[in-house]
Amino acid sequence: MNLVIQSPAPLSADHHKTLVALSRGSHAQIVDAHAIRIADVDEGQRADLDVYCGTHALDYAFVEAGRHLRDFGLVAMDMDSTLITIECIDEIADYCGLKAEVAAITEAAMRGEIQDFNESLTRRVALLKGLDASALERVYEERLRLSPGAEQMLAGAKAAGLKTLLVSGGFTFFTEKLKTRLGLDFTHANTLEIVDGKLTGQVSGEIVNADVKARTLRETCAQLGIDPARAIAMGDGSNDLKMMAAAGLSVAFRAKPVVREAASVGFNYVGLDGLLRLF
Repeated sequence: MNLVIQSPAPLSADHHKTLVALSRGSHAQIVDAHAIRIADVDEGQRADLDVYCGTHALDYAFVEAGRHLRDFGLVAMDMDSTLITIECIDEIADYCGLKAEVAAITEAAMRGEIQDFNESLTRRVALLKGLDASALERVYEERLRLSPGAEQMLAGAKAAGLKTLLVSGGFTFFTEKLKTRLGLDFTHANTLEIVDGKLTGQVSGEIVNADVKARTLRETCAQLGIDPARAIAMGDGSNDLKMMAAAGLSVAFRAKPVVREAASVGFNYVGLDGLLRLF
C-alpha cells in the first residue's frame, strides 16, 4: 500500500521524515507542494497517523499501489455539504424564519440520530409551506457556493474518462442548475412541489433516501456497463453511507464521525481535488 499525505497549505519538508517513520514506509515521493506519497507502508500504524495528522491538520489515505483514477468509471457525489458548502433546505428555511429549527433536524439526520430520512425530510419540507418559490433562486444566487476544489476535481475526473453523478436528498431545483453549470452527466434528487408560485410543503414522487442513493449509483453503473467497484462515492452524512458502501472507493468529505469511520478515505482539511492526488 501507498500512503498519501495531503495538506491545504504547502506541506513542510519537516513532516516527510516523521511521516515515513510513523508509517514504517520505505521513502517519500513529492506529489506536489501539498502532498507526498509514501511507499510500502504498514497499515497497522493508523492510530499514530491519526494523532499526528490530526495535530497538524493533514489528511492521510492508504491507496493500493498502482491504482489510477482512470481505473474508475464514475464519481458519484452528494450535493449539500459535499459538492456545495451549504445545506440548501436550511437556507430556504431562513427565508421563512425557521432556519434554526430546520437546521437542527438536518444536523440530527446527517449524524444518524434520526434513522428515518423520509420522516426527517417530510418534517422539514412541511415547515416551508406557503413560502414564495422565488426563495429558491435567491438561495442559489446569494448563498450557494461550490466546495473548495470542486471544479478541479470534476475536471480531473472527466479528463481521466470518468462520468459524473450528483445524487442528493436535496432538491432538483439546485441539482439541475449545477448539472448545467458544471457539465455533470447524471443527477437525481427530490422535487419540491410548487403550486401558484408557492411551496406546498410537500415533495413530489419518491424521496431520495439512503437506499435510493445506493440504487441510483448501481443503476448508473449498469447504464455505463461498469461494476460498482469502479465507482467512487463522495459524501458527508449518514444518508450517504449505503451509496458509499456500494462503491469501490468512498470519500468522506468534511463528514460526520459515523461517515468518516466507514469511508475508505477522509478529507477533513483538503478540498475535493484531494481525490486527484490519491492516484
